[in-house]
Amino acid sequence: MSEMRVVGVRVELPANQPILLLRETDGERYLPIWIGSVEATAIALEQQGVRPARPLTHDLLKDIIGALGRELQQVVITDLSEGTFFAELVFDGDIRVSARPSDSVALALRVGVPIHAEDTVLEEAGLVIPDEQEDEVEKFREFLDSVSPEDFRGADT
Repeated sequence: MSEMRVVGVRVELPANQPILLLRETDGERYLPIWIGSVEATAIALEQQGVRPARPLTHDLLKDIIGALGRELQQVVITDLSEGTFFAELVFDGDIRVSARPSDSVALALRVGVPIHAEDTVLEEAGLVIPDEQEDEVEKFREFLDSVSPEDFRGADT
């Protein structure tokens, strides 16, 4: 299992589909995960330090976990099956709850716990970006610095 860090989210054109990009903390593999726009907004808001006037769902869940006296210890991306990623929230007492990776990452960022990916997931979906493509990663980071949460809102909101 490898610890991952959130590089960020971006919207892939022309499909207008958000992608969560994770990278191994002590490795070279990236893990791209297609996610929904609501979750992309939640992740982007937290990364940018934006505090909404009212708690979003992931903020509420963090508060509920604390109010119940539980502790989220880590998030693990556990599986990839037929193009769908799976994750678990791991709580104190080794209590595990199945969750979508996007929700898990949004919660992990708010709580400040590590994000891990199983080796089998990284072997199947992990990407190593050659040195000549590092400029693309830098452009992606620049994009993340300039993106706003409104960029992730769908046409129906």
